[in-house]
Amino acid sequence: MEPRVVDDFERYRRRLFGLAYRLLGSAADAEDIVQETFLRWQHTEPGSVGTPDAWLVKVTTNLCLNLLSSARHRRERYIGPWLPEPVLTGDGPLDPLETAEQRDTISLAFLLLAERLSAAERAVFVLREAFGYSHREVAGVLELSESNCRQLYHRARNRLSGIAQRPGPTDMRVHRALVERFLEAARGGDLAALEQMLADDAVSVADGGGAPGVARRPVRGAAKVARYMAAVTGRSGAGLTVSIREVNGSPAAIALASSTLAGVFVPEIADGRIARIRIVAAPDKIRFAGRQLDRLSHSGGLSGS
Repeated sequence: MEPRVVDDFERYRRRLFGLAYRLLGSAADAEDIVQETFLRWQHTEPGSVGTPDAWLVKVTTNLCLNLLSSARHRRERYIGPWLPEPVLTGDGPLDPLETAEQRDTISLAFLLLAERLSAAERAVFVLREAFGYSHREVAGVLELSESNCRQLYHRARNRLSGIAQRPGPTDMRVHRALVERFLEAARGGDLAALEQMLADDAVSVADGGGAPGVARRPVRGAAKVARYMAAVTGRSGAGLTVSIREVNGSPAAIALASSTLAGVFVPEIADGRIARIRIVAAPDKIRFAGRQLDRLSHSGGLSGS
């Protein structure tokens, strides 16, 4: 294999992974898509691709579109609630992340709402919002008319209108402090403090992939969520090390059991209180984040709180 082939592809790998993850909500599937794109890139004739970035984005997007229908079929048979795979964003695997719109498209809230979109709507929205493609460029990627892409984009925007924006730098500090206080109260079983930090209609949703000890139905209401979180923390807290890290663009708690990732708790904060808690504990769902933590720990970049 010519070094040029690998070098040319590696320049775009992170960007392609960021595209595939936004389209699929699965880090594992995104890695597979990027690898398949690389294999197809290897088989192109030298000099036959005039604009490598456009070619790679088109191949990656269409591979994702092909996978989306079968992925949704698998989710219909999934045991318990389905949540996207969490990804640590502090080390930047989800390029691009320069603008608010780009960061919003990696939140768990966006990835969940995006499940309501058709595959074409999702592709148009992601290419426009996260990658800044014009409607003409999107039309070229999807091989649709420009007017059709405009219609798909507007439909997608309307269906995604309820997404909360990702917190800015100041909000991130405030949100992190709230998450830290919440975890401390949960460890201590302080139900009154937990309820004060939760919205009255707070909801906790857990994706354990059918694992025992993980709620298979949403827990609703501040009092019930407080009791659930205190019980979960109290039951397993003795063997866990919990720290705060940035996950999908927001402060979240990660729980380690003997240096192995056991679960990720991603709160959604609105008006200074926790409105939703999304818990991902299915082993397959947290494998990618676990590998990220391993790399950070080996490089000395992993710190807890």
